[in-house]
Amino acid sequence: MEPIPSTILTGFLGAGKTTLLNRILHEDHGLRIAVIENEFGQENIDNEILVRDTGEQIVEMNNGCICCTVRGDLIVALNSLAQKRAAGEISFDRVVIETTGLANPGPVAQTFFVDEEVGANYMLDAVVTVVDARHAMMQLDQHEEAQRQVGFADKILLSKTDLVDAAAVDALKSRLRRINPRAPIAHSDFGRAPISDVLDLRGFNLNDKLELDPEFLGASEAHAPEHEHAHGEGCGHDHVHSDACTTHDHHHGHHSDDIAAFVFKNERAFDPERLDQFLGSMVQVFGPQMLRYKGVLSMAGAERKVVFQGVHQIMGSDLGAKWGDEETRGSKMVFIGKNLPKDVFIRGLEQCLV
Repeated sequence: MEPIPSTILTGFLGAGKTTLLNRILHEDHGLRIAVIENEFGQENIDNEILVRDTGEQIVEMNNGCICCTVRGDLIVALNSLAQKRAAGEISFDRVVIETTGLANPGPVAQTFFVDEEVGANYMLDAVVTVVDARHAMMQLDQHEEAQRQVGFADKILLSKTDLVDAAAVDALKSRLRRINPRAPIAHSDFGRAPISDVLDLRGFNLNDKLELDPEFLGASEAHAPEHEHAHGEGCGHDHVHSDACTTHDHHHGHHSDDIAAFVFKNERAFDPERLDQFLGSMVQVFGPQMLRYKGVLSMAGAERKVVFQGVHQIMGSDLGAKWGDEETRGSKMVFIGKNLPKDVFIRGLEQCLV
């Protein structure tokens, strides 16, 4: 059987995750979705909101979905669901896992890579983060968890945009893009987001397309502050683009985010052995701070692209498509993490080039 595509739905307290889940659980979309409430407390308030008529752990909805409450080990719960599905006891063809509002989505994502049985039965499709447009600026200022949830996202859904003006929404989007330039942003007011904005995003699939926001790259060069000319930030180097604007918001004052992104680009090829050693050492030292990283690489002597990505200390790579005859070869990498030393990464990557 094909692995079950799985989505992690995260977002800070009150962002609107439960409203979105309510719609998924009751809408006539024809999909058989298992929604997992990943709760670790004794009482699950969200489950009382989602399913009012029963206290059972697994509840079948009349639209073909099921709702499962997990108070404990997510690995055990996922494997149990897969076993029941294989035995014909329950029927679903995809999974949505809702994290708690204060959760770091990193360990949840790692679940799909650290357990052999989970890896055989499930495929992590994407991390979707719901962001409260009314309160997000304050939450990002005060809570590292909110920054982590944005940093891990493959897709960001803005809720409560009706409660703020257009300028505030634009300022928030700019800040979110500086934290995570690779996550597209859509809207989910009152839980009204197309299913296509939540499912089948292929955000965790290794492929040879690295999506970066072009405005992010341009803004990094145009507005780099003078004291951050260290290496490629607004100083004319065409091989590096970084998050020089991360600590500046021209519309809403000063915002300093511990979680931020930087990008490395170069048209020279990498030496595979040197790059493997360098990335391995960086993951070993900075792995807990490295939320997401992904790249499309040009390797010396290789006719195919190499694509890689990782979550914290877990990193994987695969061969991508062949380089086109008219295509400019080069490498493009994005790193999203907490207080990562950009200069150390950039200098180290440059030393791996041939």
